[in-house]
Amino acid sequence: MSLAPIILFVYNRPWHTQQTVEALQKNELASESDLFIFADGPKTDASEECLANISKVRNYIHKIDGFKSITIEESTENKGLANSVIAGVSKIINQFGKVIVVEDDIVTHPFFLRFMNEALDTYEINHKIFCVGGYQYKFRIPFWYRKTVYIVHRAETWGWATWLDRWNNVDWDINDYNKFINSPSEIKLFTRGGKDMLNLLKLQMNNAIDSWAIRWDYCMYKNDAYCMRPTASLTTNIGFDNSGTHCGYINAEELPQIYSGIYFFQFPIRIRCNRIIAKRFKLTNEGEKNVYKRLVIGIKKALKETFLH
Repeated sequence: MSLAPIILFVYNRPWHTQQTVEALQKNELASESDLFIFADGPKTDASEECLANISKVRNYIHKIDGFKSITIEESTENKGLANSVIAGVSKIINQFGKVIVVEDDIVTHPFFLRFMNEALDTYEINHKIFCVGGYQYKFRIPFWYRKTVYIVHRAETWGWATWLDRWNNVDWDINDYNKFINSPSEIKLFTRGGKDMLNLLKLQMNNAIDSWAIRWDYCMYKNDAYCMRPTASLTTNIGFDNSGTHCGYINAEELPQIYSGIYFFQFPIRIRCNRIIAKRFKLTNEGEKNVYKRLVIGIKKALKETFLH
């Protein structure tokens, strides 16, 4: 098995970066893997605190060890996350043909690199699989579902991997957007991974957000492709503390716990999209499941108060 290079994107979060790197160092394939680090530059109006944190991150990444090789690229200007990811991934994937990608707030399980590399090897010639994700959302996998992986029509950004021939399919400008947005049937297909995807795409096309991920999702939709994911999470996001550009605050208890146990993942050559899993995944992304849960709790509380009084 030829190992894919790891790409790490960092900016101005020294603590988060250290947690991410230390977790990667504990991966069983870390010492055999090449690590490429892309450090974004400061914005023109960056505060003194931001500049100091950028400096701390850059000092830290030059002290990292534990990998086969480490290559660092430091930008003098601020590219922004989307441009950084597109440029960084494109550069490395064109050299190696495949990549594993993490950002500076993704803590990985020691099995993460093994899972990613085995999946990349298994599905390299299966062009219905566009990418591999390491994160599993907080919804129940049906007890009768025996596979250890599943596929859905939405990409993952919290620890992921892909191949050159898939990545080079992306039209980052989405030149057929006007045709797409006027086709209800195509919109229905695009939002199979969550109704929120349409709003994200509209925001992107109106320059209200700067997201590489929703454009990657759009490419998957255009190719009727899938993201393969584990049934137990091998990553978690520690960035929901208002420290990131796109991450607000969320209670850590709302996030699924990272998998703990022996390595049990298997990769069937043929894998179909399970409708029940796809529906639960879709509802989780749309937030409808959480809304339903709060509604049930509210009804129970109201009934309890009625009987008590």
